Amino acid sequence: VRGVNFEAVLRVEEDEANSKRNASKREVEDDLGLSMLIDSQNNQYILTKPRDSTIPRADHHFIKDIVTIGMLSLPCGWLCTTIGLPTMFGYIICGVLLGPSGLNSIKSIVQVETLGEFGVFFTLFLVGLEFSPERLRKVWKISLQGPCYMTVLMIAFGLLWGHLLQIRPTQSVFISTCLSLSSTPLVSRFLAGSVRGDKEGDIDYSSVLLGMLVMQDVQLGLFIAVMPTLIQAGVSTYSSIFKEILRILILIGQIMFSLAAVFLLCLVIKTYLIGPYYRKLHTESKGNKEILILGITAFTFLMLTITELLDVSMELGCFLAGALISSQGHMVTEEIMCCIEPIRDFLAIIFFASIGLHVFPTFVIYELTVLLFLTLSVVIMKFVLAVLVLSLILPKTSQYIKWIVSAGLAQVSEFSFVLGSRARRAGIISREVYLLILSVTTLSLLLAPALWRAAIMKCVPRPERRSST
Repeated sequence: VRGVNFEAVLRVEEDEANSKRNASKREVEDDLGLSMLIDSQNNQYILTKPRDSTIPRADHHFIKDIVTIGMLSLPCGWLCTTIGLPTMFGYIICGVLLGPSGLNSIKSIVQVETLGEFGVFFTLFLVGLEFSPERLRKVWKISLQGPCYMTVLMIAFGLLWGHLLQIRPTQSVFISTCLSLSSTPLVSRFLAGSVRGDKEGDIDYSSVLLGMLVMQDVQLGLFIAVMPTLIQAGVSTYSSIFKEILRILILIGQIMFSLAAVFLLCLVIKTYLIGPYYRKLHTESKGNKEILILGITAFTFLMLTITELLDVSMELGCFLAGALISSQGHMVTEEIMCCIEPIRDFLAIIFFASIGLHVFPTFVIYELTVLLFLTLSVVIMKFVLAVLVLSLILPKTSQYIKWIVSAGLAQVSEFSFVLGSRARRAGIISREVYLLILSVTTLSLLLAPALWRAAIMKCVPRPERRSST
């Protein structure tokens, strides 16, 4: 059969593994336990559908994997917090230690990654929940123009380098878009103690930076939605250039139609449904937060399902669910965030640990010189592009803040891990490119605090500097 590889596997029944029990062939055939397959490389797979579904069963490999990740992630995250690094690095290190490049103790890799996907869903839901039009009101022109110009310039540079290095255009576009995003959680931590007020009539750097990051989060949702089209566009099916261009235009038309249908549906939900729905949840959940959590989760999964049915990514549905609920006001946002954030945090640990399963320290060590060069090139390029763009769009009275904002945008967002895993799974990028994206993102996030402190020390007046650092 074309494109199919056959391999003999050993099927072991649950009771066969018990050597103390002498079961006849008939008894084994009638056994109601779980079955396990073992391939030629000694990989073990639990069949998820038992013969008798009336008997409750559990995949003990998966339970042990989650328990191990939960225990080891604490000291790893604690260590990173102690030395001033984001805790997600600790969770990635946890995955490295338990994965194939470390102790190789994780047996249910697919199940761990599947559970980690829910961490992505709830993370994007909270990103949408924090999306506030009020934040953009004062600096909406800068927030809209800045990220768009930066993304376009990054893609242009990416296509140029891709042409020189003979990289496929779809892969070049994907890599450039990944690198154009900046980390909202990290910059928000930088701004936590900063002074928001400047001279009257001026624009403070925190408003500009947060506004641009919010618009980058919107771009992230849209790019995730467009990824299926990018995958199809990368598969050449026609020899004629005209037919190929026509096919790509049809794909773009399809995604535009799907996005229009999604946003029209969101407008209807926001106008007629979300207000009464939340008020009903709030009334029913007094004294019992379980109803509120379940109602919000069900609404998120509903939006996720709708976007999937409309041939748009599930992640965009989660983002839109958060944005729709945030339209009900600041008090609603705070209440829901307090309920959902602990769930997101636990599932995010599983997601970042699943990323660590695919990181090989030997690759980083062997290619450290190349990785440092690439990271410095990306950070410097993002900084220079941000300075150029902000020089064009900032008012003359606020030009001095371009250096601070550019320093805040110079690193690469941790959502590159999400985009990279999607692209690797879909075959847009190779394994080597995926490891390069992970490594460059990690190193850029490690450099970000030093760059931010340098910009604050150089550009912020002394009274503000004390509170900013």
